[in-house]
Amino acid sequence: MRPKQWTKNVIVYAGIVFDGQLFNADSFIRITIGFILLCLISSTIYIINDIVDVESDRQHPKKRFRAIPSGQLPIPLAIAAAVVLIIVTLGIGLTMSRLFAAVLLTYLIIHLLYSFVLKHVVILDVLAVTAGFVLRVIAGVVLVEVQAFSPWLYANTALLALFLIIGKRRQELLLLAEKAGSVRVTLDSYNLPLLDDMLRMVTTATLVAYILYTIEAPSILLAGTNLALLTVPFVLYGLFRYLYLIHVKGEGSAPDEVLLTDRPLQIAIILWGLTFVGILYFAPAMR
Repeated sequence: MRPKQWTKNVIVYAGIVFDGQLFNADSFIRITIGFILLCLISSTIYIINDIVDVESDRQHPKKRFRAIPSGQLPIPLAIAAAVVLIIVTLGIGLTMSRLFAAVLLTYLIIHLLYSFVLKHVVILDVLAVTAGFVLRVIAGVVLVEVQAFSPWLYANTALLALFLIIGKRRQELLLLAEKAGSVRVTLDSYNLPLLDDMLRMVTTATLVAYILYTIEAPSILLAGTNLALLTVPFVLYGLFRYLYLIHVKGEGSAPDEVLLTDRPLQIAIILWGLTFVGILYFAPAMR
């Protein structure tokens, strides 16, 4: 179920944070329940993905130690667990909101397509994973009544996800070398020049989209301040730091592990979050 990767689902809180509802108890509780359900549905996908990729994962230097490829978890039991998780998650989601349940179902369908088809199609493989991140944000938006949500946040989410995914593909290609194609089929269709070009394009687009967000977001305009531009240096540092970890330190094949272990990157993210929340929630009160 990969609990370490549940950190990806924290983005479901974006809706209430950037809409100024972070301290609304009802909204926070609903989003937290949504976070738990997203963790369960994503874990279901991880289980199914490990079942489908059991043979190729046994050739991977790290993935071969996972429960299913290593033989610690019997495949029939894993299948049963996946079915139960789908029923429970969609059932609870439906009681909360039909739209939210529809987002969960869409997430499930896209990632099932990824597990069986899209992961073998070059470029579509990274776009399918990116769609999962955007759907996480959408899930948070439909769970509460947002008043001033900016579409730019969807663009930022998609671009940042692409940045991390392309970086991961690049590092996998380097790490696995001649075994790359046997572990992930699409790696035979990628090469370093292509991935580096994609990475440069997405890095630039991410920064530009974020700057536009800090200027155009309705919630920031309602706060009556342009101070959100002060958060840009943290984003710029985070992007540069991650590129440094990829190109100099040889890390990045597991973005969730990098985010959980690299202290400078963690500090940048925390400072960015505190600064943005301070500007959005407390700057108007000080005017």
